[in-house]
Amino acid sequence: MSDNRQEFDRDLEGIEGKVIELFAMVAEDLPVATGALLTGEDDIIAALIERDRAIDALYVETEELVNREILLQAPVAADLRFLLSVLRIVPELERSHDLVVQIAARGTHDLNNVITPRAKTLVERMGALAADMWRLAADAWYQRDRSAVLTLTERDEGLDELHASLIAEIASGQMPVPIAMEMTLAARDYERLGAHAVNIARRVIYLAGTAPQKPGDQS
Repeated sequence: MSDNRQEFDRDLEGIEGKVIELFAMVAEDLPVATGALLTGEDDIIAALIERDRAIDALYVETEELVNREILLQAPVAADLRFLLSVLRIVPELERSHDLVVQIAARGTHDLNNVITPRAKTLVERMGALAADMWRLAADAWYQRDRSAVLTLTERDEGLDELHASLIAEIASGQMPVPIAMEMTLAARDYERLGAHAVNIARRVIYLAGTAPQKPGDQS
C-alpha cells in the first residue's frame, strides 16, 4: 500500500470518528433535553446550548475535511460514496441537535407541575422513543446496516401516533394557553427528530450500496 493511500485512509478514519462523535452527542443529549423540558432546569439548558456550539464547530470542520479530500484525492467508488454520504449526513446531525436544544429550552416553566398527567406520560414516551430511534440510527451508520430503515420507519409511525395523542390531550383545554403552545411545539420537535433519524437510515442505504431487504424477500 502506498504512503499516499495510507494517509488517505487515516484521513477517512478521522472523518468517520467525527461523524460518530456527532451521532453520540445527539443521542446522548436527547433524553437530557426531555428532562429539562419537564423540569425547566437552567443549568441543563445552558450545558446543552454550550454543547450545541461544539457541534456547530465540529460540523463545519467535518465538512471542510470532506471537501478537502474530494478536491485533493479525487476519490472514486466506495471512498467517494462515503465522503458524499458524510456531506449529506452532517447537516442532519447539526439540525437534529438544534431540535434537541429547542426541546430543552421550551421548559421555561416547571411543566411537570402544570401539564396533565397524561400529557407528561406522552412526553416521556415520545422522548424515550425518539432517543431509542437515534441510538438505532447511530448504530446503523456505524455498522452500515441497510436494514435499519425498516425498523426506524415502524418506530417513526409509533412516534407519530404519540404525537397525535399528545396534540389531542393539549386540545382538551386542561392546560394554560402558553403551556399548551410550548407543548405543541415540543411535540413537533420530537416528530421532526424521528423524521431525521429515518432520513439518516435511508442515507445509510446509499452508503452500503444496496437497497434493504424487505420482510419475506429471499436472501
